[in-house]
Amino acid sequence: MATVSEERLQQLLDRYDYLGHALGTPDEFSNEEFVKLSREYADLGPVIETVNELRAARDELEDLKEMAASGDDAEMRDLAQDELYELKERLPEMEHALSIKLLPKDAADERSAILEIRAGTGGDEAALFGGDLYRMYEKYAESQGWKMEMISASPAEVGGFKEVMANVTGKGVFAKLKFESGVHRVQRVPVTESGGRIHTSAATVAVLPEAEEVDIDIKTEDIRIDTMRASGSGGQHVNTTDSAVRITHLPTGIMVVQSEKSQHKNRDKAMKILRARLYDLEREKAASERASDRKAQVGSGDRSERIRTYNFPQGRVTDHRIGLTLHKLDQVLAGEGLSEVIDALISEDQAAKLSAMEAGF
Repeated sequence: MATVSEERLQQLLDRYDYLGHALGTPDEFSNEEFVKLSREYADLGPVIETVNELRAARDELEDLKEMAASGDDAEMRDLAQDELYELKERLPEMEHALSIKLLPKDAADERSAILEIRAGTGGDEAALFGGDLYRMYEKYAESQGWKMEMISASPAEVGGFKEVMANVTGKGVFAKLKFESGVHRVQRVPVTESGGRIHTSAATVAVLPEAEEVDIDIKTEDIRIDTMRASGSGGQHVNTTDSAVRITHLPTGIMVVQSEKSQHKNRDKAMKILRARLYDLEREKAASERASDRKAQVGSGDRSERIRTYNFPQGRVTDHRIGLTLHKLDQVLAGEGLSEVIDALISEDQAAKLSAMEAGF
């Protein structure tokens, strides 16, 4: 593992000092520049804490070396040797912690996200599995202190969802959920299967970072907004107002439909989803242009990639990208065990990026 040089540590401290002084003179910057500097200062704060701890430990190391080499007091010499041994054990961990904090940040990591689950191959069973996944993320979000709110859903007759979309809000949502994008496969005996044969079904999960208006400028002339009658459940419950909204982004052909009772809410939600999809499209283009990113990430990020299998007969969950198998299917689906999978994915991603950085990619 590469050691972070003193020169690099000083550069970080100098930058932090500059930002602190700059924020004290807000009139010298535009609002946009000031917000950018404020974010950088806030992001750098935890890094500087680690930098100071590391520098103090390095200084202490030199002092202990001198004490251990001193011939004056044997008891002090032995004590210094013991402390020197402990510090030498701790230093690599501190170096590693700082290296992780210095990895290039994904600008979207701290954002909330839009979660989309679509039933794939497997018919009714795929829809039921889509419902299982939705509840899993709902419980996981609750354990993280996030809020998960359904945006739209297309329930299946047997239960579960043909398609469901939710807004997950909180700090660092995208950083933890972004590795969930892809094809999730389930192997189990369907409730409707009398012969007891194991079926394989699938659902596709997409996680999009929530975009702000400053991220994506959607020109009025680039969208077409259509209102239409929302489909009701029949009889007296038929919605007779033209409340459903369909927004089409003409340059990309991306279409978003929202069909709740409030036309105003439908429009706002549809614009929010459209903005997230356009932001995601821009991120995909940028990622494909950076070949080094492909070498330093877990999986390809392709939503057609099979990423995980949930095997009910064996009670196991396998994440194919990192070869992780856990025999705790119930805990994973209950949300609590999902943390173990996500933490492993994040660690693997960090290790890959560190390796790529040290190799000079």
